[in-house]
Amino acid sequence: MQAIHPKILEYDGKKAFVVLTYDEFVAIEEHLQEYEDIKQLRIAKAEEADAPTVPLRRAKKVLGLENRPPAPKSRR
Repeated sequence: MQAIHPKILEYDGKKAFVVLTYDEFVAIEEHLQEYEDIKQLRIAKAEEADAPTVPLRRAKKVLGLENRPPAPKSRR
């Protein structure tokens, strides 16, 4: 995480506002979004923890993919 350098502003002798550079603000905003995404992923995983699953071998058979050769590797 990027270091931040907040400037604390007071109003009536009490800490009231924080000023950040725009880059610091954007970095914090991105970290908060990542945190929210992770939180939502954990909730979704917990909700689906007891959901029935299908083994990969069976899924391939149902989808008609069991005897297909692997796709060729692309060259870049």
